[in-house]
Amino acid sequence: MLRIATWNINSARLRVAHLAAFLQEANPDVLCLQEIKCVDEAFPAAEIEQLGYNVAVHGQKTFNGVAILSRLPLEDVSRGLPGDDADEQARYIEAVVSVTGGVVRVASIYLPNGNPPDTEKYPYKLKWMDRLTARARDLLELEEPFVLAGDYNVIPEPQDAARPELWTQDALFLPQTREKFRALLNLGLTEALRACDDRPGVYTFWDYQAGAWQKNNGIRIDHLLLSPQATDRLRAVEVHKHLRGLEKPSDHVPVSIDLDFGT
Repeated sequence: MLRIATWNINSARLRVAHLAAFLQEANPDVLCLQEIKCVDEAFPAAEIEQLGYNVAVHGQKTFNGVAILSRLPLEDVSRGLPGDDADEQARYIEAVVSVTGGVVRVASIYLPNGNPPDTEKYPYKLKWMDRLTARARDLLELEEPFVLAGDYNVIPEPQDAARPELWTQDALFLPQTREKFRALLNLGLTEALRACDDRPGVYTFWDYQAGAWQKNNGIRIDHLLLSPQATDRLRAVEVHKHLRGLEKPSDHVPVSIDLDFGT
């Protein structure tokens, strides 16, 4: 079984103890991180490598930043989402790991937030989603298992928010955002959690403000999208909700999937 997880850690350096504990507790084979908020050289690689993980980082000072941690060797690592050479924001990293019978391609994604919607940030978000869709289309032509994992900053459906009425003017829930997310899925991808669990009330993010965690006023914006070849091997999904209750937690919690590759 291959376990792949995603987690917006909201600063890898501030939460390296939480990160190490999660790696030891959940034991993912691959972990995609977002919002590491540091340049490559400042990422706490030594602490992670001591736990048996290889590290690939695409960092940025103070903001953004993504990484892939893997017990398996990371091959064919590429940094940056194709489609805009002028885009300097560190939001995408992709790599391949070898498994029984072939390879699995994994991407860690930190999709733009897009707020406020009446600024240039929202068109940037939509254009970025178009580029991600184009990349997914290219990857599908390879006919191999792949997982696009990360913080999508998209609330797909009303059931993915405790109080959807509060989000109607937010870039995460605007009709155009949700439409582009559906277009991505409609290429033939499967949203892992919803393939296994269609219950409302499953969230991955709780704001630090207004007692959102205590009131369970959450939203679900962290997703793992699977190619058909990966979907066929999907066996389980878990939201590691308890991590939000730690001292000085990230406002997101990890989500993991188990893929059956006979290992």
